[in-house]
Amino acid sequence: MPKINILPAKVYNRIAAGEVVDRPYSVVKELVENSIDAGATEIEIYIEQGGKQLIRVVDNGCGIEREDLHSAFLPHATSKIAQAEDLENIVTLGFRGEAVASIAAVSKMTITSKTKEGKCYSLHSDGGELGQITEAAGEKGTDVCVEMLFFNTPVRLGFLKSDKAEETDITHFVSRFILNRPEIAFTYYVNGKKQLQSFGGGVEEALVGVYGASTLAQCYQIDADKHGIRIRGYIGNQNFFKPNKSYQSVFLNGRYIQNATVSSALSNAYTSYMMKRQYPFYVLYIDVPTEIVDVNVHPNKADVRFADNKIIYGCIYSVISAVLDGQTKALDYVVRQPSSTVYADDAVKTAEQVVVEVQEKPQEKLGYVSMFDKPKKSTSDTDAKRQTVFGITTLTYEEAQREMEVSAPAFTAKKQGIELPFEDTEKAAQQPAKGFIPMEDIPDYEPTGEVYKPRKNSKKTVEDLHKRFPDLYFKRNVLQVDDPAFAHVQENVEALDSFAENKRLLEELDKKNKQNRIDVSSCVYVGKMFNTYLIYECKDDIYIIDQHAAHERLIFNRLKQQMANRQVVQQPMLIPYELSLNVFEREFIREHISEIREMGFDLEENGENFAVHAIPLDLQHIDLKAFFGDILNDIDGYRAIRLTDILKDKLASAACKAAVKGGMDLTREEIDALFALMDGDMGLKCPHGRPVVVKMPRTELEKMFKRIV
Repeated sequence: MPKINILPAKVYNRIAAGEVVDRPYSVVKELVENSIDAGATEIEIYIEQGGKQLIRVVDNGCGIEREDLHSAFLPHATSKIAQAEDLENIVTLGFRGEAVASIAAVSKMTITSKTKEGKCYSLHSDGGELGQITEAAGEKGTDVCVEMLFFNTPVRLGFLKSDKAEETDITHFVSRFILNRPEIAFTYYVNGKKQLQSFGGGVEEALVGVYGASTLAQCYQIDADKHGIRIRGYIGNQNFFKPNKSYQSVFLNGRYIQNATVSSALSNAYTSYMMKRQYPFYVLYIDVPTEIVDVNVHPNKADVRFADNKIIYGCIYSVISAVLDGQTKALDYVVRQPSSTVYADDAVKTAEQVVVEVQEKPQEKLGYVSMFDKPKKSTSDTDAKRQTVFGITTLTYEEAQREMEVSAPAFTAKKQGIELPFEDTEKAAQQPAKGFIPMEDIPDYEPTGEVYKPRKNSKKTVEDLHKRFPDLYFKRNVLQVDDPAFAHVQENVEALDSFAENKRLLEELDKKNKQNRIDVSSCVYVGKMFNTYLIYECKDDIYIIDQHAAHERLIFNRLKQQMANRQVVQQPMLIPYELSLNVFEREFIREHISEIREMGFDLEENGENFAVHAIPLDLQHIDLKAFFGDILNDIDGYRAIRLTDILKDKLASAACKAAVKGGMDLTREEIDALFALMDGDMGLKCPHGRPVVVKMPRTELEKMFKRIV
C-alpha cells in the first residue's frame, strides 16, 4: 500500500483554489465580499485583460492590523466566525477563511491595509510564499492586488475564456453587487476605462444604473412580510419579459443566490402570463431568520438550503401571484405601480380597481381565505379597515411551521422519520404481496441446468460471473488495474475512444436513414382514404402517407434551402432600431456580429448598445424585437446562430399555409408528383414533428384478419 502523505500548505491551498477560485470573476467576488464585510462604503474595482493580468479591489473599510496580515494569508483564518456555533447564525458574506489563501496560492498577490488609528502596511505573496511586512503609504482601508492569475497552474489558465468573455462575467457580478448593496458606492474600471459607477443612493438608483429608467417604469415595487419572511424589490409587470435569465437577481440575507426553490416559485407565479422562450424580470431581496437557512452547502456559496422549502416556496409564490393577479392582498404588498403597464386581458385589474370593487362588495364575497389568515393588530385606522375587509395574516415563521404541523401531522411524522400511524401498514408489512417470492428463495442454475444452491448468503466472484455468462462484456475497473482477477478477461476489454464512438453513431444514423428509404419504382399506388391519406403498396409492406404533412415538409425544406442560398439585398431603415442590452447580451452580440451581418443586417455598435441601420429586403416585415429575442435566448452560445433556425417557426407556418390540405381531392398526376418529390424517404416528419408516413407490414394486416397467429 502506498505511503500516506501529509500534504504541505502549498499543495492543499492550490487544491482548494480549484473549488473556490475557478475563474477571474470568482476572485473579484471573494475580494468584494471581504470589502463589504469590512464595512466599506466605497469600493473600487480594477481589472486588466479579463482579470488574467490584474484584479485590484480598493475599499475604505476597517482595515487589517499589522499583526494580522500574516494570518490573512493562512487557510481557514477568518474574522467572521470563531466557533462551530457561529455557523448557525451567519450574517457575513464570507466565513470560511479559504478565499485569500486560495487566491494567493495561484497568483502574485499583495495586500496593503491601514486601520483608522494605525499605520499602513503591505505584505506580498508569490504563489503562496509570503514575503516580509513592509511599511507603505495609503489611506484607511484595504488594497488587494492580484496579478498573473494562475501563472503557476498552466492547465487551469488554458481553460479560461477569452479576455472579453471573462470581462463580461466580472461585469455581471459587479452589476449584482451594485444591486445587492445599493448603499455602497462602486466604481468599476476595465483596462483603465470606467465601465460602471454607483453612488450609494439606494435601490432605485442602483436599478436605473444597471438596467435603465425604462426598466423601472415596467416594474412593480413590492415590500411584503409573510410568515416572518420579508420579500421586497422589483418585479416586472404582466407584459414585461426578457429573452434570457440574465435579468433575474435574488439576494437572500444580503447574499446573491441561485436557488431552485426560489426560482421555481417565481417562474410558476408568472406561468399564466409568459409565452414560450420568455423569462420574467425581477430584482428581489429576501430576508429570512438565519437559523432556517444553511449557506454552507456550496464552495462559492451560490446556493443555500432551507429548513423548510414548502414555506419558502409558498410565501414567495403567494406574494408574487397576488400582485400579478390583482388580488386584494396586493394592496399590502405593492409600494409602487408600473407607470406603463398595458394589460393583455381586461380581466387583469390593478390594485386600485380591486379596492373599488371590494368596497362595493360584502366581505363574504371576497373568495377563499387561507387557514393562516387572521386579522392583524394595528393602530392605523386605514390598516384596521384593510384587515377587517381582507383578513390579511401576519404569522411568524415559527407560527406558520406549528400551523403546518397541526394541519399536516403526516408531513411532520415523515420529516422526523416516524412511521405513519395507519392500521393497515403493519399488517401489510407482515403479509407478502401476492405472487412475491423472496430473493433468497430463488435458486441459481448452472449453464447445464443443475440447481446447486439457493441465493441466500451466496457471493459471486468475477470468475463465477464470467463462467456462467461467457458472452458478458467486462470492462476493467480503473481502481483494479493490477487485480489478477481481471487477467483472463483482459482480451475482452477494448479501448474505445470518443472518435470511434462518434464514428459508430454516425454509421448507425446513416444505416437508419437507408432503412427508411425505399425504391420508388417498386411501389404501386392503390388508392386514398378520406381525401387525406395516400396508400402505396411496396413488396410486403403498405405505406400510408398524410398528403398535407408530406407536402408541408417538402415546402419547408425548399424554403430552408432558399433561405440558406439567398442573395442578400439590404433595405436601409429611415430610423435605426436601437437594441437595449445588458452587459451579457452586449458581449454575446459582439461575438456573433459577423454572423448577424452575414444574414443581411447592418448592425453597428453605438456606445453601450447596438443599432440596426438596414435589414434584408426579403425580411422587411420582420419583427426585430422578436428576432433578436430569439438570438439572445441562447445567450450561453451552445448553438450556432443560423437564420433558418431562428426563423424556423415562420418558415414552418409559411409551409403549412402553402401545403395541400387534408380533405383536398388531388388528381392522380398531383399524387404521383408529390410521391416523386418524396424520393422514397419514408422517415420524413412535418416541421411540427408529426410523422409523414406510417408503415404497415403485410403480416400485421393478416394478423388482424386472423389469417396468421
